[in-house]
Amino acid sequence: MQLFATRPHILKMRFFNYFLMDIRFGAIMYYAVVILFMLVFPLASIGLETLVFHGSLAFVIVAVKWFVFWAVGVRLFTAGLRQAIDPNFTAKKIFKFKTSEPVIIIRELGFANIALGTAALLSILNPAWLIPFAMAGCLFYGLAGFNHLAKSQRNPTENLAAFSDLFVFAVLLVCLVGYVALI
Repeated sequence: MQLFATRPHILKMRFFNYFLMDIRFGAIMYYAVVILFMLVFPLASIGLETLVFHGSLAFVIVAVKWFVFWAVGVRLFTAGLRQAIDPNFTAKKIFKFKTSEPVIIIRELGFANIALGTAALLSILNPAWLIPFAMAGCLFYGLAGFNHLAKSQRNPTENLAAFSDLFVFAVLLVCLVGYVALI
């Protein structure tokens, strides 16, 4: 007790360092999740399926399958859970809102992301769902990515969101065009 009474700045400094580390850890986790779910895991899954099954399916079908599963399914489902459970993270860390007013809207966005993500996840069990959810994911990520770009002052988190959204949009668009060329 004496330590804190005579040196309150140490307590404040420890709290501040812990808080800063938590912010940095949260940011690192956000970047890692986005990069893993939207690039690394889909590419690894495509490579693994191509190696194991020796390219028995057209490459474009394999690419659609794994980008819909990881980038649309897993990414939107987990983002939706985060938005539904802790809407303040999205409000304050991503969009830099100063108040809690948008929390109800962000929570509902989370519900929509959970719904779209769940259906995209289930497309792995029903191949007939792949193209419709590739189209839905392509549309979602395209609109979201261009919406991020429309904002002139973006923070690094928003830049990552814009880049990753437009990357998945482009991949899904190329896959859909390739699919149409196959049929």
